[in-house]
Amino acid sequence: MSALFSPIKLRGLALPNRIMVAPMCQYSADNGAANDWHFTHINMLSLSGAAMFCIEATHVEATGRITPGCLGLWNDATEAALKPILASVRKHSKTAVAMQLAHAGRKGSSARPWDGGQQIPIGQGGWQTEGPSAIPHKEGETPPHALDAQGLARVRDAFIGAAKRAERLGIDALELHSAHGYLLHQFLSPISNQRTDQYGGSLQNRMRYPLEVFDAIRAAFPAEKPVGVKVSATDWVDGGWDLAQTIEYAKELRKRGVDWIDASSGGVSPKQKIPLGPGYQVPLAQGIKEATGVTTMAVGLITEPKQAEDIVASGKADMVALARGMLYDPRWGWHAAAELGGEVYAPPQYWRSQPSTQKALFGATTFGAR
Repeated sequence: MSALFSPIKLRGLALPNRIMVAPMCQYSADNGAANDWHFTHINMLSLSGAAMFCIEATHVEATGRITPGCLGLWNDATEAALKPILASVRKHSKTAVAMQLAHAGRKGSSARPWDGGQQIPIGQGGWQTEGPSAIPHKEGETPPHALDAQGLARVRDAFIGAAKRAERLGIDALELHSAHGYLLHQFLSPISNQRTDQYGGSLQNRMRYPLEVFDAIRAAFPAEKPVGVKVSATDWVDGGWDLAQTIEYAKELRKRGVDWIDASSGGVSPKQKIPLGPGYQVPLAQGIKEATGVTTMAVGLITEPKQAEDIVASGKADMVALARGMLYDPRWGWHAAAELGGEVYAPPQYWRSQPSTQKALFGATTFGAR
């Protein structure tokens, strides 16, 4: 039996396989609101064969967006825009739908990647960013304002508000984004956090605010629904955040009932030196899993079914999350099931697509039409 296509339970959520479509920013929203692009994108990937689809980084306030085109969930308009999309997914797919809640911090006010990705000046459509310390991401950028007590409370409350809106939308699970150099990762890393109060300095202090936000979301979201956390397990910069600190963070999250750790890396500094290669982040997920026992997801340059199968079967991680591979092959889960002897759900309109040489890929054996 395929390990990748074996079931797993995350709190009250039962998943038929170990594949998640990773959250992927589309930079295509209108003032934070999802539109027809998201309708197409989300519905397409909800039929990938993955047990869970995670909606892209969904920002909890307008100033927390990475770009002007980033998705949000901070008011009635952004909530309403997602309703018809989710209704369509529920009608045609059995995938669980998760959502990643995020705040960009000092990496906000940026142009879309295809427009260069650089910081947008305030006088040219940009906005004042905020962070743990008044340190810009790149030399020459406008520094963020350091969040004071009132600002910290405001952002935490924005995460709570977004979690409650996600529940009203019927979202099955949440992932808290504390990776890729965005706000919560900025608090964790000594590169971006040089505060001298209770939120800076020691590891315990740097973890304090991300843990407060996790606690707030966990309390606001139904107890039976899982909440995971995405981490950058290393900054890939000497003197920055690293795997040992990540393990301590994961231990604290486990005490608080975290349901998974999604192990990515990098993003907090342009000085990073990332050793790219197939599955290059898998050892990070493995290190977290072995040290803490927390359910882990491996992500990053996982492209082949046998590669994903080995990751799960060998115990390096409990699940895999695919991003670019799913964009390139939106039926990746189907093809992996065919190769590994698994089964996936597909709507009956697509049953006849199964090659005659494959057995019961969709859990059905006969397809008839007059």
